Amino acid sequence: MKNTFDVGPEGWCSYDYHASIVANGNNIFILATHSKSGGVNNSGYVWTDEKRWSTDTPENPISILPFIFYRNWIDAAPLDLENSNVSVYLRGDNLNLYNAKCYFWVHANNTRWHNVSFPLTIYDGQWGNAPDKINISSNHSDWHNSWSLSKSPTPLKDVLNKCESYGFSFVGFEEEVRGKFSIDEFEIQLGN
Repeated sequence: MKNTFDVGPEGWCSYDYHASIVANGNNIFILATHSKSGGVNNSGYVWTDEKRWSTDTPENPISILPFIFYRNWIDAAPLDLENSNVSVYLRGDNLNLYNAKCYFWVHANNTRWHNVSFPLTIYDGQWGNAPDKINISSNHSDWHNSWSLSKSPTPLKDVLNKCESYGFSFVGFEEEVRGKFSIDEFEIQLGN
């Protein structure tokens, strides 16, 4: 499974929690902007900025979900991500993280887990020489449960085995993150 972003945003969005509150609880997702060139090896890529995301205060700790992807948006079934590998290029342009860390997260059955064992590198004004790579395991010490609609969150292993959604978050910021945030060459290599 790979998103090259050569022809469009391929379903990737930002989550605007504050707009969702105003919309009477209807979730507001804003499609990422596609650029035809300027990505890795001058390929297409997608970007977003603070005009499209807002702090998600039900998350603990409070998070921003600048890039989010739901598999059902493209009529795709949930994935079994356990023992898979994720790779991605991340770039910031005039991106002020205010000391936030960027994490990959997974979501299923109204429960989100952030992979806190591997803060991702966002290169300033350029793409890195190689993608960040994350090995996905069900080791609890690698993850943090940030949100669940239920008082009993779906266990990590169950979320990984039937992952409905995934993306990238900003966590631990002192002020709301501002600036342009871009991704390219997102890939999941499923485990055996």
